[in-house]
Amino acid sequence: MATTSISMRRLFGSTAMTVLFVSLRGNSFASAFCVSASRENMFRLRSGALFSSTTSSDTTFWRSNQDCWRPDVRDVERISFGQPAKKKGTGSRGIPHRLNEDERRSFDQARRQGFLQVTGSAWRSQRRDAPLLNTYRSLSDARGKPAIVLHKLSPTSSGEHEDKLVVDLSPLRFPDEFDAVGEEVKAMIQAEYNLESCVDDVEEGGGADDEGLDIVEASDEDQYETRPIYQLPPFQLEWNVSRQEGKIIGKYLAGIFETIEKSASKSKKQRGVKPGKGRRS
Repeated sequence: MATTSISMRRLFGSTAMTVLFVSLRGNSFASAFCVSASRENMFRLRSGALFSSTTSSDTTFWRSNQDCWRPDVRDVERISFGQPAKKKGTGSRGIPHRLNEDERRSFDQARRQGFLQVTGSAWRSQRRDAPLLNTYRSLSDARGKPAIVLHKLSPTSSGEHEDKLVVDLSPLRFPDEFDAVGEEVKAMIQAEYNLESCVDDVEEGGGADDEGLDIVEASDEDQYETRPIYQLPPFQLEWNVSRQEGKIIGKYLAGIFETIEKSASKSKKQRGVKPGKGRRS
């Protein structure tokens, strides 16, 4: 009996399928065997190859508006320390952006990884808001990139789909293209990870407390040219994920939207500035 092993590599992440053909004397019978992997293992196998391929693939299905008002990255860093921005409109007294020490570490990590990881909703009771989410969204707006956030909704997320992965497309500032970009992203996630968006309609709306902030309608295109991001409604895509899935897909999307800051270093605290309590505390 002669056995021949042939390795066939498919364009399916980094998974290689090995097929064994067993030839028996006197007949042409052949049997094929392939090794199956669990869903979590498939996610691990795919992540490396998919991430490396997306960084060099055609990503022209999305674009960001460069001819509009945007904050400066340095100004976003300044208001995260409680300092005034040089460009008017970067921050607002009604929207907290000042980070405490724990939030600062998460913010710096998000810049290096390309997506933000937060516990729950990242709500801070002293500020009655989520400064970390506000600051990361402003940073995404300054860079003209979608804001990718993994919400860790359970302590361990040992079960299936206990966390939530959210992609906010509003920093792209092309409201007419949000639907098309969103459908493309959902189709890519469905094809690569067999995971459907957890909502049929993307979520549009402001934060938990929008009183007095004059949030504009998503259909008002002119406002996306002149308004700061905290006055624009988010356009969110959401997936229910496990902890492992959330991190892998977050990395995958970071490659597609080029949100990783390879040269990002730890935020430097300005002289005389302390990560303080909110004005409302």
